[in-house]
Amino acid sequence: MSENICVGVISGSYGVQGELRVKSFCAIPEDIQNYTPLTDEAGKRQFALAILRPIKNGYSARLPEVKTKEEADALRGTKLFAPRDQLPSLPDDEFYHADLIGLEVYDTGGELLGRVKTVQNHGADDLLELQLSNTSATTFLPFTKAAVPTVDLATGRIVADPPDGILPTPKSAPSED
Repeated sequence: MSENICVGVISGSYGVQGELRVKSFCAIPEDIQNYTPLTDEAGKRQFALAILRPIKNGYSARLPEVKTKEEADALRGTKLFAPRDQLPSLPDDEFYHADLIGLEVYDTGGELLGRVKTVQNHGADDLLELQLSNTSATTFLPFTKAAVPTVDLATGRIVADPPDGILPTPKSAPSED
């Protein structure tokens, strides 16, 4: 399991005084500032983030070293990571997205469907993007108890019962008349 968890992303500048737009991935969004210092994905840069106020789609925030709009814009797209040991432990039926990525997904009959490529959330439930086995195709699986009854982090395995229409239908052999 990853030692660092992505807790947010810098989405650009806010205003002209070096403030940043920050999107938090935390359950309590403003908690992102409590996990300082945050780091970039490589762990090379550290950020002492201070939330100023809520804005549309996130927060206005300040970093001590960022003084201009241009410096803030240069950080656009920077993912913010916190050490796993600073984050709250989760109930048994909740997972950090970083822990799901890369897990093998099997159907209820034991057949390998693929691997979790990403976890997406566009406002409703989470969706697991599966890289399907033996193909370059991907599909989205709702991350609900009905569609994903079992997540076993210890074995790196997910058991899924995909709703009809989620998986591509195999091409049948042409019928001979």
